[in-house]
Amino acid sequence: MSQTRIVVLVGSLRSASISRQLAEAAASIAPEGVDVSIYEGIGEIPFYNEDIDVAGSVPAAAEALRDAAGASDGLLLITPEYNGTLPAVLKNVVDWLSRPYGAGAISGKPVAILSGSISPNAGKWAHGDTVKTVGIAGGKVVDAAHLHYAAWGETFGATHPRDHAETQRELSEALKALVTASSGELVDA
Repeated sequence: MSQTRIVVLVGSLRSASISRQLAEAAASIAPEGVDVSIYEGIGEIPFYNEDIDVAGSVPAAAEALRDAAGASDGLLLITPEYNGTLPAVLKNVVDWLSRPYGAGAISGKPVAILSGSISPNAGKWAHGDTVKTVGIAGGKVVDAAHLHYAAWGETFGATHPRDHAETQRELSEALKALVTASSGELVDA
């Protein structure tokens, strides 16, 4: 059996963010045969501009993102909620992965979306906008792998998510659903 590769794209650039901690927790519990890696450097990718998205002019940071996503079997997007929607940096990542239209690195790729916020809303607006964006970009949203965290500042304020038993269980189930979808057995659109 070959190794399943899952790339995690974190929508917060802050090094100690809860989004980053959730990504670290997911990577730490990857099942045997699954490599979960956190993609570094999305803050270095310029805003999508079709003028620079041409052969020979694509920024190296955007090309590296496309290569990593294209080589993966699935993507896990972790989005905090900024002003009622997904962060611009995460939207920019999806924009770069959606091109060339219909054949981008996200096209047909299983994608799990995890959202959260400090509010009781659990980042559900950001989640909904991310689901819409990924679907339009051609990704295959895996509904069974969705997670929402409300008041995550209280839940994870003193405890890293990898030390929180319920979160470990939820992340494990979400990863299993994403891996299953990546094998072609189950994809919810």
